[in-house]
Amino acid sequence: MILQSLDHYYYRLLSETDGAGKPKVPDYGFSEEKIGWIIVLSREGDWIDLKPHLTTDKKPQPKLMNVPRAEKRTSGIKPNFLWDKTAYTLGVNANPDKVAAKTQPFLLAEDTFSAFRERHLELLQKEQDDGLRALYQFLVKWQPSRFQDTSVADKINMLDSNIVFQLDGARRYIHESERARILWAALLQNDDTETGLCLISGETAPIARLHPAIKGILGGQSSGGAIVSFNKESFESLGKEQGANAPISEQAAFTYTTVLNYLLRRENRHCLTIGDASTVFWAEAPDDSSAEAEESFFFDMMTVTDGEENQKVFDILQQIAKGRPLKEIAPNLHADTRFYILGLAPNASRISIRFWLNTTFGQLAQNLAAHWQDLAIEPCPWQTPPSIWRLLIQTAPLGKTENISPVLAGEMTRAVINGTPYPMSLLSQLLARIRADGDANGLRIAMIKAILARKFRKGLIKEGVPMSLDKESKNPAYLLGRMFAVLERIQYQALGDINAGIADRYYGSASAVPFSVFPRLLVGARHHLSRLRKDKPGLAVNLDKDLGEIISALPQNYPRHFSIDEQGRFSIGYYQQKQSYFASKEPVTSTEV
Repeated sequence: MILQSLDHYYYRLLSETDGAGKPKVPDYGFSEEKIGWIIVLSREGDWIDLKPHLTTDKKPQPKLMNVPRAEKRTSGIKPNFLWDKTAYTLGVNANPDKVAAKTQPFLLAEDTFSAFRERHLELLQKEQDDGLRALYQFLVKWQPSRFQDTSVADKINMLDSNIVFQLDGARRYIHESERARILWAALLQNDDTETGLCLISGETAPIARLHPAIKGILGGQSSGGAIVSFNKESFESLGKEQGANAPISEQAAFTYTTVLNYLLRRENRHCLTIGDASTVFWAEAPDDSSAEAEESFFFDMMTVTDGEENQKVFDILQQIAKGRPLKEIAPNLHADTRFYILGLAPNASRISIRFWLNTTFGQLAQNLAAHWQDLAIEPCPWQTPPSIWRLLIQTAPLGKTENISPVLAGEMTRAVINGTPYPMSLLSQLLARIRADGDANGLRIAMIKAILARKFRKGLIKEGVPMSLDKESKNPAYLLGRMFAVLERIQYQALGDINAGIADRYYGSASAVPFSVFPRLLVGARHHLSRLRKDKPGLAVNLDKDLGEIISALPQNYPRHFSIDEQGRFSIGYYQQKQSYFASKEPVTSTEV
């Protein structure tokens, strides 16, 4: 299903063009590669100029170009057709020794150049196309040792870059000529290739032995990885080798890998990073404009930055959460469009599937709206609604992205896009971070509230979760969380800032085993209130009143321990009571139902 969906998407992209009027994906047999330089040849095969093919950034980078697809170099020397690195095209590469490179910046690579030359001399010896003849003559004349004597400017800067060739005075590159494409199409047809029934197309066709590399996976190998790969006998069956174990035609292998490489390029706005997963997405709609609108909506929602466009996105989600049909809120978005989300993570030279969603855009929008509805809490702890990454970072030690659990990131993303219960490991991680950091911040509490609110909606727990301070709640865990916030406030008003307050010393035990902590805290609070009555009598009366109201609602005996859900309620009560002291007025109480 995943590869079939990617195969279908390829043909939509093939019919679309980018800002320069070129197809968004290359034709079969071609691939987009980073080409840094263009060698200009005379008709006699002399190297007469060198042109950069670089971006205009502060630090220029090679730009993408459609070229005959690269050979998969798992081992050995395999030259590409009509283009390659300087080690193949010129027989030179950069000296890796930085000290020696000052006097000898390049090294000869005779073996790779010989392979490139022999292949092309054999293929081009009878060609009459002017560009192909020029390249043939160049390879006949060129010797890697001549590189040092070449007077072309920037020759040192081009070392180890990918090179293409162009005939002087021609507009197209040599590999783009009609004759070059015909020759390449003939080379793609291999009579020795095994044929079989393709699992993607359902047609009998030549089966790909090795699939093209997929590049751009965060943390993956620079040479790329594979989703479908068999390179050891232990993975093979019935005597079949490599790709024959999962027969996919060469055409289908090209289409799905080409699409993934397109989606993984960040500039195309189809890829997000969630934990260790590179998450790609695409839509399948009757017309391209509808699909693009829904893809853009999802990208804007998941990347969340300040601005009017993002506010529009969340206004739509709020309306969906209230039950309004999508077609009434945003006519350019269609509820029945198929939408796909795929999470990919590196696993050595292979690529793991973290999660996969195949749904309608309407259902996805409802799931996203439910996520923000579950997350909502008063007082609101953010100005800009947080992305999934910003939420996950709250579970990471030291607040570092690399410390986010990849398993947790995948499970949480699945919960958000599928509308399923959040992972319980998320709640335990959040509570652990609050105890370790002493920071029950609004984002962490909002996530805890979302976990419990969704469990309630799914019928997994019996009691709803207050969105704002609920003075009518009789839940012991919520009440004790409120009481802990009052006790902390009393201590602060009496003593001011101290090195270690009750939150630093007792929060963990108070939220887990209240029976062992609260009696001692109340004794200390009486002393603090006594001191406070002398300096701030009015404040002392108000805080004593808050404390008395909570105590009167508690059961006679303190609970001996709280479950993980009750610890979550404790933290919500603590946060909401604490924030009430900073609010200009008390918020209206509401409970999610």
